[in-house]
Amino acid sequence: MTKVIEYTIKQTAEQTGLTEDTIRYYEKIGLLPRAERKISGHRVYHTEDIKTMKLIQCLKKTGMSLDDMKPYLQLSYDADLTEFPEIYGKLQNHKKSIENQMAELQIIKDFIDQKLKSGKFGPPDSFEQ
Repeated sequence: MTKVIEYTIKQTAEQTGLTEDTIRYYEKIGLLPRAERKISGHRVYHTEDIKTMKLIQCLKKTGMSLDDMKPYLQLSYDADLTEFPEIYGKLQNHKKSIENQMAELQIIKDFIDQKLKSGKFGPPDSFEQ
């Protein structure tokens, strides 16, 4: 029998890097399910909750809005995305947006590299926007 590990909100915050207020907020807006409560009223979290919070952080780093995350968080971890064409398409579009951002950042990086190599910071010779 597997032992169920319970975490306090403080322990959960430490493990995820989120603040306790952020965790409460994510529950309030429905991004996270309401936490279980002990008889004392204190929140209790489990390993799956921590995994979900880490997934939220990952999606947030991609620039995805909290509202846009909700459909993904409602899927089980082993769900086949191809069975959800609308969600799958949104994720493809989000990926394309990130790739475009990466290309734009590469242009900026190349510009900075050029300036560092030349040692001069005059106007760009071939910087495209």
